[in-house]
Amino acid sequence: MFGNGLATTGVVDLVLNAGPVAKFVLIVLGIFSVVCWALIVEKWWQFRRVKKETGRFLKAFREGRRFSVVYGVAKKHRDSPLAQLYVAAYQEVAGAAPVAEMVDHLLDDSEEGVGPERSEAVDRAMRRAATGEIVRMEHYLPFLATTATAAPFIGLFGTVWGVMESFRGIGSQGSASLAVVAPGISEALIATAAGLGAAIPAVMGYNFFVNRVKHWASEMEGFSLDLLNLFNRPAAKTSRKDGL
Repeated sequence: MFGNGLATTGVVDLVLNAGPVAKFVLIVLGIFSVVCWALIVEKWWQFRRVKKETGRFLKAFREGRRFSVVYGVAKKHRDSPLAQLYVAAYQEVAGAAPVAEMVDHLLDDSEEGVGPERSEAVDRAMRRAATGEIVRMEHYLPFLATTATAAPFIGLFGTVWGVMESFRGIGSQGSASLAVVAPGISEALIATAAGLGAAIPAVMGYNFFVNRVKHWASEMEGFSLDLLNLFNRPAAKTSRKDGL
């Protein structure tokens, strides 16, 4: 217990007594680390909202009997990528006459669905919406990747500088004793640890969130195909009541 306290005090003293370059390196790495953790927490909450709102939207989508009603629900779930795809598809089907009753009539009572030309337009609209959702989910992830790549090298710079200071001390005092070498080596090791401390969470967070983005990109692709099939089915209303 006392040993840990003394070790912590020793590290703090080393940081406070470090040279200006070492302090600058540690400050930069500290900023990277703080921002990184803030982004990790923010992205975690974002994907939590995505999952929660998507579940609510899919429940309304499966239970809904009219497309206009599902559209109203989808507009309320802005954090759900699938809901935004539905909004884009519905608005494309509505075209120049976005009247709910007309769209329901077109989708529910048509014998040929929306038709091939409008179907292609709906597909393009959903692709644009999917691209926008992917960009939104990937927001701030480049910073995590930058931190994961740059932090170890910044720490390495501090390490090299600390070693240089150690050799300078040896040259100026003409002695290679531990008292001369230890301060520079300590600065070097602290910079290395700080670089790894900033990089490791950034790597783990980046990989986790990239996998989440890939998951939702796959979900959007499958949902787009299902929605196109639904819009193109004859007697879409009957098919919808049968369980899609």
